[in-house]
Amino acid sequence: MKLKELEKVDTGILGTLTELGHEQVVFCQDAATGLKAIIAIHNTTLGPALGGTRMWNYATEQDAITDVLRLSRGMTFKAAISGLNLGGGKAVIIGDANKLKTEAFMRRFGKFVQSLGGKYYTAEDVNMKTTDMEYIAMETKYVTGLPESMGGGGDPSPVTAYGVYLGMKAGAKRVFGSDSLSGKKVGVQGVGQVGAHLVELLAKENAVVSITDISQEKMKIVSIEHGARPVSQSEFYDLDLDIYAPCALGATLNDETIPRLKCALIAGAANNQLKEEVKHGYMLMDRSITYAPDFLINAGGLINVYSEFLGNYNRQRAYQQTEKIYDTCSSIFSMADEEKISSQEAAIKLSEKRIADMGKVRIPR
Repeated sequence: MKLKELEKVDTGILGTLTELGHEQVVFCQDAATGLKAIIAIHNTTLGPALGGTRMWNYATEQDAITDVLRLSRGMTFKAAISGLNLGGGKAVIIGDANKLKTEAFMRRFGKFVQSLGGKYYTAEDVNMKTTDMEYIAMETKYVTGLPESMGGGGDPSPVTAYGVYLGMKAGAKRVFGSDSLSGKKVGVQGVGQVGAHLVELLAKENAVVSITDISQEKMKIVSIEHGARPVSQSEFYDLDLDIYAPCALGATLNDETIPRLKCALIAGAANNQLKEEVKHGYMLMDRSITYAPDFLINAGGLINVYSEFLGNYNRQRAYQQTEKIYDTCSSIFSMADEEKISSQEAAIKLSEKRIADMGKVRIPR
């Protein structure tokens, strides 16, 4: 699978799946509950596909398809580079979470997950909560991210934030010569569950944090709790920063935003931050901006649910495995420098090597 621009693939749905290497895409609908969902399974060489379910009010169905294909592909790389025996998959539910989500709605989605017979395991993602996973679990055993009271790992966002924090420190070591974030000007875009935990970690290390979010209420809460400075979304890309941390939705690194950035390092929790991973990865290189690949440093959440997937969940074990992100990130930076390629390309190359190597030794099912 070669590095390619995902946005430029336009060969029809089956052609797109071939281009991106997907194994299966399932379209789900239920008139009684109003459920419309898409489950994408990208690669199961290393194990069953595991990836969260995102609920979003997409403008078009094509936007939903594009999102689920990108996200599921990213999950394959995330699992591979993290040393997990999992494949990559993702699900999106189309619609307004505040209006559509009910017990029946989530349980109907659980039945669709069950119908895949364990090829895909779900978990929580944007606009989903552990309570939603409880409803899904009533209809399928192929679900992770359950509450701790049910033997699950609970909210994975603190572990995700910790991994991003470690990736940021590895990037700081490369860029500034020290991994200390004290006094560093960090802009966190998006202060949802992961972003808020990241701000907390940064505040404890005395970083100077600016934040923005589509929710004024979230900004107010995080600003008061951690002393972060709230900034409007329109001026955020023009801030004088040391580190930019995208922690909302993807594609914030694009033709319009990259020329405006005034930072030396990008390290955040959002998935698919590069709108066009080849073009924009090298555009950042040309501007001498170091980029910590998103699917590497935001893998803490997947690592956390993997610990649950294995059984006998242990959060300490999840944190210990997440700590490896620092060294892996440092290795990716060195590999990119040696081969004169973008850090994104280096990370994908390392992920694909593990998939290819393990594909030779795994017993066919």
